[in-house]
Amino acid sequence: MDLTTNIGIWVALVVIWIAAAMVTTRRMTRDHPLSDRPHPPVVSGFCLLNPLRVLLTKGVKAMIHEQHRALGSVFTLSFFGVNMTFLVGPEVLDHFFQGPESEISHCNVFEFMVPILGKGVGFGADIATRTEQMRFHNDALKRPKIRNCIGAMLQEVEEYFAKWGQHGTVDLKHEMEQLVLLISSRCLLGKEIREKMLDEAHTLFRDLSGGMSLTSVLFPYAPTPTNRRRDAARAKLAKIFTEIVRSRRGRVQDQEEEEDVLQNLIDSKYKDGRPTTEAEVTGLVIMLLFGANNTTSVTSTWTGACLLRHDHGRWLAAAAEEQRDIAARRRGGGGIDHGALLEMDTLHRCVKEALRMHPVMPVFFRKVHRGFTLRTKDGAEYEIPGGHHLASPALFNHRLPCIYSDPDVYDPDRFGPQRQEDKVAGGGGRFAFTAFGGGRHSCVGEAYAYMQIKVIWSYLLRNFELELVSPFPDTDWSKLVPAPKGNVMVSYKRVAA
Repeated sequence: MDLTTNIGIWVALVVIWIAAAMVTTRRMTRDHPLSDRPHPPVVSGFCLLNPLRVLLTKGVKAMIHEQHRALGSVFTLSFFGVNMTFLVGPEVLDHFFQGPESEISHCNVFEFMVPILGKGVGFGADIATRTEQMRFHNDALKRPKIRNCIGAMLQEVEEYFAKWGQHGTVDLKHEMEQLVLLISSRCLLGKEIREKMLDEAHTLFRDLSGGMSLTSVLFPYAPTPTNRRRDAARAKLAKIFTEIVRSRRGRVQDQEEEEDVLQNLIDSKYKDGRPTTEAEVTGLVIMLLFGANNTTSVTSTWTGACLLRHDHGRWLAAAAEEQRDIAARRRGGGGIDHGALLEMDTLHRCVKEALRMHPVMPVFFRKVHRGFTLRTKDGAEYEIPGGHHLASPALFNHRLPCIYSDPDVYDPDRFGPQRQEDKVAGGGGRFAFTAFGGGRHSCVGEAYAYMQIKVIWSYLLRNFELELVSPFPDTDWSKLVPAPKGNVMVSYKRVAA
């Protein structure tokens, strides 16, 4: 772990919490106690020096581990008037993921996304509007509609890897970034972008992604060069999508309608019958692309790095064998399709295990608006007061030895039917695996992401011999979505058809 960048992102998050608290404290009134139950144990004042020392010298996981061992699964770090309560373990996460927005929400943590998505979209909209917009995303990414994307995904993957030679060495991280962008452009942005202005859109989205830097996260409205590039890119994208939306809505009745996610968002309507505006469609597409592009390319790279690691040969062999079996069964039935992807249980578990060990969202945050009580695994009950911030550290919860055996070992079989460590009674539970969030805030693109990654790795495993030739990568904690650090060099050799 790179401690310097690790510290940087955590210091940045601390500042965000403080800023969010300063903005919202005036609006908040402290709850009357719900009962005589105690609040969680608190570390404050000079006692914070020790967890800060551990954070600086050993990293955030070590800091959480030490506090968890000393104080239990629920504890509060109090600094500058801000109370950050950590929830460790699935048994204390029910209200965190299931509570209504009026009682527990993201609050201002994602204020930096407003300039990226636009006002009136996502975290720049009121709760009622945001809820309806999530419904639009859900409808656009339902399984029947994902099935319609499989053919396009397969075509993009085949055309991309057709450009590889008979053998060579590539940076897997770069290859995944490029390929996922092509797939996302085809399935999410529409053929107008994919066929006519992909390079321009790529450049604009890269500039827009600058709004995810730590400086922009901390100061989203500061007149920095990065923010100015972000805003200029956002304005150009808005113009592009406005023209596309107007063109599609202006088609004559007998013209064939596109069957892509963009069209679904254009056709979406609020409960009062109001259609989505051009500005809302732009923001909703950007929101989906951010989720689909960064997280999917990062997870695809981690999956490959884990499979190709020299001491993981067993899993690479098992995944490749599964591909040969499926290809053989379907040789006369049309090849790889949606049904074949659903049969890839071994590959699915390999992806899921990579997500467990390298979650794209290492910590989830909420703000408590109305106090609630919770019970720990050991039977202790605490009252969580209104005004507290909550943190659910997936990077730690995913490695609890009481749930996952040998949690630091890559072992996809832990999710197999014989073990199901994330679900079995007494061990895991409904929130033992939260790579895609959970409850009310489950990621709407989970099925789409799995399908996209499986399409990519199914093709690679069937058509190439692969070897990781660089060291297994460390995690780059300076990124909002922690990615493999540096190049991930892989040698390939095309196998005979």
